[in-house]
Amino acid sequence: MHVDVIGNGPPLVLLHGWAMHGGIFAPLVERLRAHRTLHVVDLPGHGHNRDCGVPLELAACAQALLDAVPEAPWCGWSLGGLIALHAASTQPARVPALAMVCATPKFVVADDWPEGMPANVFLGFAAGLRADWQGTIDRFIALEAFGSDRMREELRMLRDAVLAHGEPLPRVLAEGLRVLQASDLRDALPSLPVPSLWLGGRRDRLVNPAAMQASAAIAPDARFVQIEHAGHAPFLTHADDVADALLDFLDVSDRHSREGGNPVFDSQGQPQELDGTDLRLSEAARLRGNDEQGPDDGHKQ
Repeated sequence: MHVDVIGNGPPLVLLHGWAMHGGIFAPLVERLRAHRTLHVVDLPGHGHNRDCGVPLELAACAQALLDAVPEAPWCGWSLGGLIALHAASTQPARVPALAMVCATPKFVVADDWPEGMPANVFLGFAAGLRADWQGTIDRFIALEAFGSDRMREELRMLRDAVLAHGEPLPRVLAEGLRVLQASDLRDALPSLPVPSLWLGGRRDRLVNPAAMQASAAIAPDARFVQIEHAGHAPFLTHADDVADALLDFLDVSDRHSREGGNPVFDSQGQPQELDGTDLRLSEAARLRGNDEQGPDDGHKQ
């Protein structure tokens, strides 16, 4: 498995979404690399792992990635969030914290999950993929960018990224849609053994932020954060906000882990007290100090 390793500090794994590759995280990587060693993954069938032979299935992907990266928090966007959630719920010793970016445990609507994507929209993507995969990707990308206050910029960045490592494989695109359609990890939430951050864009037209908020309410040690003017890819257009939320969450999570492993968040999603101090996420950045970016130590596995 090809993984780009970039930056300095404790490790963090980044998992991209449907039809993309790890390069989509470039704006976020630039903001995180001074604070974290980033393991930027190309999912099986995508980017540099087009021919890796691992099937695009939750269990297989999670295990292949666990074999390729060190113990670290995982941050998954969209489809990548499902894989990250599976890994965190089944291998918490290897994935001690979880960040879900515009991702939910179940993507498609159900009678008991009204916040999911409408079934007709999803089925339209599946049917369109068989008839015109390029047009289907373009429509999907348009929905990803729609609603963002920087929609044109986001649309351009997504369109540039999707073909940056060659054309996506139609077979892999279909496999990814099947994962999104069939997966339902809601049963993992009530006993999720790691702290989790659920980071959504208020204007997201693919993943309803209400579904993310509902997910955070089910998980025992979780917080939901909403970026007001962002769509489905907030790390492209609001990278500072995403980086700040991630680093604050990871700082507090790391400190709690060092000091006994107590829950990071209370029942209202606020940071718990540590050593008699109410450590709010907005204050956690002070723990990072004035770190300066080290020399470029990017390398590949």
